Amino acid sequence: MRTTSTWSTAIGMAGLIALAGCEGESVPEPDAPEEPQSRAAVLPPVEVGEGDGLPDQLPADLVWETNEEDPIFASPDAKRGGTFRTFMLSFPLTIRRVGPDSNGAFAGVLRYNQLSPVTHHPETRRPIPSLATHWAFGADGRSMYYRLNPAARWSDGVPVTADDYVYAVQFMRSKEIVAPWYNNYYTERIRDVKRYDDLTFGIQGADRKPLGEMHSLYAFGPVPRHFHEPRLTADWVKETNWEIEPNTGPYQISKIDKGKFIELTRKPDWWGDGTRYYRYRFNPDKVRLRVIRDVNVAYQHFLKGELDSFSLVLPQFWHDKAVGEPYDKGYIAKYWFYNELPTAAGMYLNSSDPLLADQHIRFGLAHALNFDRVINTVLRGDYARLQAFQAGFGDYDNRGIEARAFDIDKANAYFDEAGFSERDGEGIRVKDGQRLSLRITYGQPHHTERLVILQEEARKAGVDLGLQLLDSASSFKAMREKKHQIAYMAWNASGLAPGFWEHFHSVNAGKTQTNNLTNHANPEVDELIMAYRGSTDYEERTALARRLAQMVHDSGVVIPTFKVPFTREGAWRWVKLPDWLGTRTTGTLFNAQSMSAGLYSNGGLLWLDLDEKERTLDAMDEGVAFDPVTVVNTAYH
Repeated sequence: MRTTSTWSTAIGMAGLIALAGCEGESVPEPDAPEEPQSRAAVLPPVEVGEGDGLPDQLPADLVWETNEEDPIFASPDAKRGGTFRTFMLSFPLTIRRVGPDSNGAFAGVLRYNQLSPVTHHPETRRPIPSLATHWAFGADGRSMYYRLNPAARWSDGVPVTADDYVYAVQFMRSKEIVAPWYNNYYTERIRDVKRYDDLTFGIQGADRKPLGEMHSLYAFGPVPRHFHEPRLTADWVKETNWEIEPNTGPYQISKIDKGKFIELTRKPDWWGDGTRYYRYRFNPDKVRLRVIRDVNVAYQHFLKGELDSFSLVLPQFWHDKAVGEPYDKGYIAKYWFYNELPTAAGMYLNSSDPLLADQHIRFGLAHALNFDRVINTVLRGDYARLQAFQAGFGDYDNRGIEARAFDIDKANAYFDEAGFSERDGEGIRVKDGQRLSLRITYGQPHHTERLVILQEEARKAGVDLGLQLLDSASSFKAMREKKHQIAYMAWNASGLAPGFWEHFHSVNAGKTQTNNLTNHANPEVDELIMAYRGSTDYEERTALARRLAQMVHDSGVVIPTFKVPFTREGAWRWVKLPDWLGTRTTGTLFNAQSMSAGLYSNGGLLWLDLDEKERTLDAMDEGVAFDPVTVVNTAYH
């Protein structure tokens, strides 16, 4: 019996939470609008201090740049058409891009379709056009100017203009969106934005920066004024929870069945189709994200041909499950592709917890966790231990840091120092009747096997680790609300330089809806973070970043876990890729959408060969085999 095709990507597997592409800092919130709740808020103009800000007139001496010279990285052989379907492990709590509960895994899908003025080429890492065709740097070392592509349109056909950038700052500073991170960032880090004509605007950041990092630190995307202005009341969060916001990318949400699936449809006349770096990309007509709450169940759907592709990064999938007739007969191909991407993954210890407030407990726990056993057993030796909180930023990395290794003697010494020197009948340490019991919150079922090993090994040191598995959206919500003791997760690290403010500055400690999951607060670290953010000298910035990484390590609030310098995926033979498969910064091969809302323009390289699909399904019906396909690409290894 013939089956139908669908697809899967790392949305259902990777468990990475997409961050905003830049940092922010805390400032007093703007005054609440005086408008009644039933009326839209009248947002104030963007204001800066006297004598500060962008010039009223566009500087005449600007040197405008563009980049139409770097190589195209999509395939001219790509074909349009078909429905490319994926799965997600949980349904999103909202489709808003900002505000409460908006920073879950599905946020990445939304951000892929909200483009920035420029992005970066995934191979050369140079700026390339996106919404803007040209850019220039101001003489003050902290200003950028952009000229928008006159063809750029929102989903509803309204032109993208400089007014949408001015409104973006007003919107992101407003209290109505209930988004402290954005309020802070767009007030303190984005100091000014000015419209010069419909297609020309300027952005001024808070500090001078190396020119090579200016776009990644200060550039931001527009906000559709015509959509949000009438809706921006005190009830905005509730009333826009499931409102489909116009976007600038190739796909738009077209159907929502709550709890079951979300479907996106490609815009047939998308304005970006003719541009150099978006050509031959984003080829399926539709993208369908279906909720399948168990990864093993999802894999069964994949084997039935109900999912077009599937992440095989997990060792048990690549080594044990990706075998048998569909692979032997060449119906499904296997791909192992090495990449060069920043990594941030770990156990984030909530230092406001009475137990974890003690540094001796944090250090003892780090030495009680046997990550090497996890790597050598469950992970088959494929992964490696991550040595610091984050890595992969070149000169910014502190390569002298070594993660605390499994050492029962050291763990025992630290726990004794903390006063947990006695054990109960189960071998768990106690102090004044309190057991040394800690809870790990996580959001991916396939992590359970790893955590069980860590749990077993930790008992040797007298630690009782409880495992709290929630669905991915609920787990991240609990972490952001600081309802965890230990948060086990990975971040989608991006940018040309590492970020510290959102994770470790004290202004984000003790607050919900911030990414300081450890509630870390240290005045000396705060001072260095602000110096790092304010530095314009590359050597000074890299030195400060290395020092900050050391201080984070010394605090013990993060226990680094694993790094995976590759992606592994399976796909039915009708899902095609360029001969080179992906780029230096490709995180997922079978991603139908762009990732240009982040630092690099990636994704959207695949296409569906519907004729090949018909041939494959006929061959399966008739028992005809193809040559098996396993591709290992080590170009970036």
